[in-house]
Amino acid sequence: MKKIILLVFALALSFSSCEKDDICDANTPTTPRLVIGFYDFLNPSVLKNVTNLKVVGEGMTDGIVFNTATGDAKYLTNGSTISIPLRTIGTTTSYSFTLNSGNPNPALVNQDNVKFDYTAQELFVSRACGYKTIFTLDPTNPYTHTDAAVADTKWIKHISVEKSNIENENETHIKIFF
Repeated sequence: MKKIILLVFALALSFSSCEKDDICDANTPTTPRLVIGFYDFLNPSVLKNVTNLKVVGEGMTDGIVFNTATGDAKYLTNGSTISIPLRTIGTTTSYSFTLNSGNPNPALVNQDNVKFDYTAQELFVSRACGYKTIFTLDPTNPYTHTDAAVADTKWIKHISVEKSNIENENETHIKIFF
């Protein structure tokens, strides 16, 4: 009888060391992107679609991919909301926002630059998923908005911070009025 109990105990110990597979579930929240909504400057409660918006990070040659089209079209969006990544290393991320990108009439193409200032904090998610980073926009100076190298009128009329804490992509963090 003691041998059977000892055998059961030994089997129980051997199975207790087994772990589930270390696979990160696709539904696990990861590092969130900055969600930007575009609004009508003259009617601030109305979402407004941008026209052929191209967003390029500082030091990058290609824009952020917004759709599955081929060629330069994959870098353009015509929606009223976009999500862009912030750098996880450092405390700033700069982007150029070009409205009417690729338009054959250069007078209609307008580029503004926006630099976002924030703090980043790494959070442990799990052994399988690793870490994610959450961001908090600087409370005194969350962004700097400048015109492009070719000075013209800024197409972005106003920027409003809606949520300083960027912990998920379920809400609009920044509103851009144009």
